[in-house]
Amino acid sequence: MKVPTVKNVLVTGGGRGIGAGICDALAREGWSVAFTGRRPEEELADRVAALRALGAPAAAYFRSDVADLAAHAPLLDAAEAALGPLSALVNNAGVAPAVRLDVLETTPESFDRLLATNLRGPFFLTQAAARRFVAAKTPATVVNVGSVSATVASTSRGEYCISKAGVAMATKLWAARLASEGVRVYEVRPGVIRTDMTGPVREKYDRLLAGGLAPQARWGEPEDVGRAVAMLLRGDLAYSTGQTIQIDGGMTIARL
Repeated sequence: MKVPTVKNVLVTGGGRGIGAGICDALAREGWSVAFTGRRPEEELADRVAALRALGAPAAAYFRSDVADLAAHAPLLDAAEAALGPLSALVNNAGVAPAVRLDVLETTPESFDRLLATNLRGPFFLTQAAARRFVAAKTPATVVNVGSVSATVASTSRGEYCISKAGVAMATKLWAARLASEGVRVYEVRPGVIRTDMTGPVREKYDRLLAGGLAPQARWGEPEDVGRAVAMLLRGDLAYSTGQTIQIDGGMTIARL
């Protein structure tokens, strides 16, 4: 399977946290980077400049909500206008429950919100991008950012776990469908990563990590995920489409 020679990528939710770590890693490897978020454009001007300084030939930010399916085509058009034809998509944008509730108390509103952003939106953005990749007949890569919560049950945020389990299956579906078209699809599955999203539960995970939650007893950092995504986009695992890369310090190893 050929590896893309055009290095233009769209990263959703790339303004901070894991998404920022991914954008930084790709900029260092010479990718032109378009990224999205829900903050106003003027608030991300420094991030765009930082990506250029790191080595991105071009960089652009677009305010866009992945849950808004009608915004997908205009987003892809804008990204390609800024960078040129895309050869990679990283589905990173995601949300956590506004309030962690026991599954006996999960609300339909929270369930629908998480699936719209974490699963439905990325699925249909992948569909829209994949149609372009196929039409262009050029090699491309899609990376979905999942979570250990795809397989590790957390009963205080069941809707999040379900959304990430769906991402895992979506990865396999797209990998199976697009392999013959020259498009590779992967999932990276982070564990406990130091971001704004995990900030409210930092003390909890400090205790768990100190108590042996993962063999590598430290927080993961956004750059840990960024390096894994860069590896996949380079084509280092070009014969491994559909696979999941665990970025969790060994957390999900079954241990006695």
